[in-house]
Amino acid sequence: MLLTILVIVHVIVAIFLIAVVLLQTGKAGNIADVFGGGGSMAAFGARGAATVLSRITWVAAFLFLITSLTLSIIKTGSSSIMRGRQNVPAQQKQTAPPVPQKAPAQSPQSR
Repeated sequence: MLLTILVIVHVIVAIFLIAVVLLQTGKAGNIADVFGGGGSMAAFGARGAATVLSRITWVAAFLFLITSLTLSIIKTGSSSIMRGRQNVPAQQKQTAPPVPQKAPAQSPQSR
């Protein structure tokens, strides 16, 4: 039950992290900067939106890291499918030795 909830939270955080990273603008700027629309009239100001998005990105990355480590620790404690197979002896195949086959007789060639 806990594992299922943690996996769901992990997937939601991963999708949210991808979305937040894609929403951020690059350092080179965009086409609006060329024409004087540098974003200074935005709700958070020119630098404020980048700071809010970068903080959200850091929080999402931290949550992703924590859920990843927690899932790793939980799954390490559980048994593996292959762990039970280590003590099972390999099945011996009973095969007969190969019987040598004689080459077909060749007829003498006429000259």
